[in-house]
Amino acid sequence: MVTEQQIFDELKRVLVETFEINPEDVVPEAKLYDDLDLDSIDAVDLLVKLRPFVGDRNISPNDFKQVRTVGDLVKVLDQILND
Repeated sequence: MVTEQQIFDELKRVLVETFEINPEDVVPEAKLYDDLDLDSIDAVDLLVKLRPFVGDRNISPNDFKQVRTVGDLVKVLDQILND
């Protein structure tokens, strides 16, 4: 079982390394589009980068329709990884 903290840590690592986001800006309440300045193409790239972390589990774009913040994304990934 993967903890929410492990998911957050991996998500933070990917955001910092891939999108050159300041690590201090990656907090659960940070809005992906407004605060971290990601766009829809970045969101797709983010999912691709997270693929090795989630393994062969199915990630549906529908899972991410309500994702607005880093914390929302952690919760969705937690559901995918721990169901």
